[in-house]
Amino acid sequence: MEPLQVDLRLFSRHVRAAAAERSTGELGAAVGELRKALALWRGPVLNGTGGPVLDAASTILEERRLAAVEELFALRLQLGEDSDIVSEIREFADAYPLREGLRAQLMLALYRAGRQAEALHEYAAVRDLLAEELGISPCPDLAGLFEKILRASPELDTPAQAPSPPSPRPSDGARAAESAPCTLPYELPDFTGRHLELRYLLDRGQAGEGVRIVAVDGMGGAGKTTLIVRAAHRLAASYPDGQLYIDLRGFTPGERPLAPEEATRILLRGLGTPDSAVPDDAESRFATWQAASASRKLLLVLDNAAEAAQIRPLLPVTSECLVLVASRCRLLDLDGAHWISLGTLPPQDSAALLARTLGEERVAADPEAAKSLAAMCGHLPLALRIATARLHNRPRWTLQYFVDRLREEDALLTELRSTERSVATTIQLSYEALGEEHRRAFMLLGVHPGPNFDPHAAAALTDMTPKDAEQMLEDLLDSQLLQQHEAGRYSFHDLIRSFARSLWDESVRHEKDTAVGRLLNYYMGATNEACRILFPGLRQCASAPTGNAPGLPAFGDAQTARRWYDRESRGLQAAVRLGQKHDFHRLASYLARNTVLHLHAQGAIQDFRELAEVAVAAARRAADTQALCLSLANLASAHQILGEFRLATEVAEEGLRVAGSHGDTVSEAAFLDLLGWAHIVLGSLSEGYDLLVRGIGLHREFGTLRRESIALCNLSTLHLWQGRTAEAIAAAERAVMLCQEVGEQEHEVAALNDLVIAHLDGGDDASAQRYLDRALALGEDSVMPRNRAMSLALRAVLHQRNGQGDEVMTYIDQALALVSPLGTVTWQCEVENIAGLVHQLGGNHEKALDLHRSAHQRALGIGYRMGVAHGLHGMAKAEKSLGKHEVAGQHLHSAEELFAAMKIPRAVLGSPGRAPVRCSLGSFCCSTQTPGMIQLTEPVIGG
Repeated sequence: MEPLQVDLRLFSRHVRAAAAERSTGELGAAVGELRKALALWRGPVLNGTGGPVLDAASTILEERRLAAVEELFALRLQLGEDSDIVSEIREFADAYPLREGLRAQLMLALYRAGRQAEALHEYAAVRDLLAEELGISPCPDLAGLFEKILRASPELDTPAQAPSPPSPRPSDGARAAESAPCTLPYELPDFTGRHLELRYLLDRGQAGEGVRIVAVDGMGGAGKTTLIVRAAHRLAASYPDGQLYIDLRGFTPGERPLAPEEATRILLRGLGTPDSAVPDDAESRFATWQAASASRKLLLVLDNAAEAAQIRPLLPVTSECLVLVASRCRLLDLDGAHWISLGTLPPQDSAALLARTLGEERVAADPEAAKSLAAMCGHLPLALRIATARLHNRPRWTLQYFVDRLREEDALLTELRSTERSVATTIQLSYEALGEEHRRAFMLLGVHPGPNFDPHAAAALTDMTPKDAEQMLEDLLDSQLLQQHEAGRYSFHDLIRSFARSLWDESVRHEKDTAVGRLLNYYMGATNEACRILFPGLRQCASAPTGNAPGLPAFGDAQTARRWYDRESRGLQAAVRLGQKHDFHRLASYLARNTVLHLHAQGAIQDFRELAEVAVAAARRAADTQALCLSLANLASAHQILGEFRLATEVAEEGLRVAGSHGDTVSEAAFLDLLGWAHIVLGSLSEGYDLLVRGIGLHREFGTLRRESIALCNLSTLHLWQGRTAEAIAAAERAVMLCQEVGEQEHEVAALNDLVIAHLDGGDDASAQRYLDRALALGEDSVMPRNRAMSLALRAVLHQRNGQGDEVMTYIDQALALVSPLGTVTWQCEVENIAGLVHQLGGNHEKALDLHRSAHQRALGIGYRMGVAHGLHGMAKAEKSLGKHEVAGQHLHSAEELFAAMKIPRAVLGSPGRAPVRCSLGSFCCSTQTPGMIQLTEPVIGG
């Protein structure tokens, strides 16, 4: 005896057996099973006042009984029982007067019994009743039956029964297994990847008590259907009463989403319910579905769902069923669902899918092109399958040829199209499902040039408030038209971005330009505020735009501003180029000025130089002299930091001419000290000294304290090279004081490093240690990487000189690791020379030789004569220690000749304290703002 609902379970078993008998043509046996099923009913189910929950359950079970009754009558009519069952049908029709299926069966039985007039009268009665009670007309099936009775159509005659051939009767268990419906699509044989997602579905899809809903959301083409179908096939054995698949057509080209009542009809048919037994009104149909699915262990696959309202009426409420759902949107109001989001394929799975669909040999013939193809398809399964299908049909195309065709963004979506499927169509359907305001926002967001954006940038583009923009972004995220890899940051899939940009044409060019202008104004205002916090003492420019976008981010402190810059860096660089493209040249040049400050601080000097070049071009187009001077100064600084001193000289000389012709003495001062240092590095120490001193004097006159501190660091270095240790210390001390006066921590580290080097040269290790501790205490976040590298190298020197050798090599390795990726050749030369000195004193002469040789080659390549001399001198010492006396003598002689040519005392070369331990280049960002004049002591400037 089964523990619960014994009669109901027996009823369900007999109903399923009846369906099995009918499917094999055994109509009599099917009638017998249904009689057994209905015999179990001895009155209303759950009779009494059980409340709404029990009332609902009672209604569902009653619907199951009526569906079985109608099926029994249909079978008996098919077997020719006409007059015999009229009274039985009438009993039910009278009890359920609005049930049109029963009324149709009564009319048919009366007609076949020769009672045509009564049959027509039944139609008139139900027509009047429906009009009076519900205000509707009979359903088309009932009206059609009425017309056929009027015409005495031969279609209504009792069907002739063909004799069934005798066959062995399968057992009850075998019949149940054979009759279990399965409408699942076929499973792809080349299914690839998705191991974790598949395991998630299988773990949560195992049979248990109650209905489980496991749902997958993801953008179009991500492979949601493929995944849930694969999971359904693997879970089928746990749901022996049937596995039903239905496409709800939420995003099907050219079709409206499937209404729940139509979906219910399809599901009932899947269970073997005849059309005549499917009610025509929605409520009855839903109830019939609930009754039919009750107590069955079913697996339902509801694919392509548009909204939760499509799904709710289809969910069984009393059976042990699994419902797998796929939707492009996460249907947040589908209660009780376990969701998993399906993203793009990992690169390794994309490669595997290409190999399985295109063939391993073809992929192996050009693996780099295969990687490019996967990347251009955005690692989207649909795009990859379309691409491989095109290649299959074009065997003469190489992968590289196809990749080259995809390079153009306009051609990308066109190429990823097949006769039946298209990536563009898939995205188009998601786009068209949006409301008008969201479609406009989606188009405008496509203008953003960066890899991601926040609600503030979105607000500027869409002309919304940040709060409204964030809600809109979340809606687009739910619609799978945006991605979110970091909280508060949103991005496009590459193919969706291509689609968004394809929506623009010349008819909306003005709106696009306006959106770009709003974005640039927002970034201008935000970077102005961030620079105010991060780079105090920067030069104020009266002509610079302030940015007028509302709702700027709140920068409470330097750390917040720095994090914002880190996240926005690539977007800011791209925005500068976008501004130039859309003729916002003035905005682009000043935004570039604010952006390179952060790039410089982060050590991204290659990006710094490239953006400075864009800024110079934009300033020329804008005919803004102030912007041109700032941009030329930044470009000259970038060239110097990268060791491109001759280019730096050319740019600084142009800047000096422009500043002089327009009376811009402040900019003139900056170009003077830039030129001075370039001449010094290239070996013209006297000429460089004169330019540097003139620049320092003008900086003092106009109160440009930040620029003065930079120039003083360079002057300290020059004093040290010429053997004037006291003057070097004095210049570096004033540079440190000015940095502290302005609040400029980033350059303060550079000034402190120079002060450490000067004290080391004077033999005052205690003072050197004190200033180095201050430099290291400023922290990594507020220090440019190259300055941090120099501090670590100096730390190694001091530890070695003080006999603390345990961590010396660790500091050296850290310094080299920091400076090597930056591309700042001069700094790398100096750190390598210091590292060579440390290894030499530590007895590792081979390593010392390698480091000095590397520094020498780098310095030789950029014309950095002091770096060349120090490299030669270090090589000579290492070679002498290794017993290579002849070549050591040659290198020492070459170093002495260089020092003589630069008029540097020979004692400087031979002094242990004057080993190459200095950070020559200060923070060259001429785009600086300055507070008012501050009276300070005179700098020591030696002759």
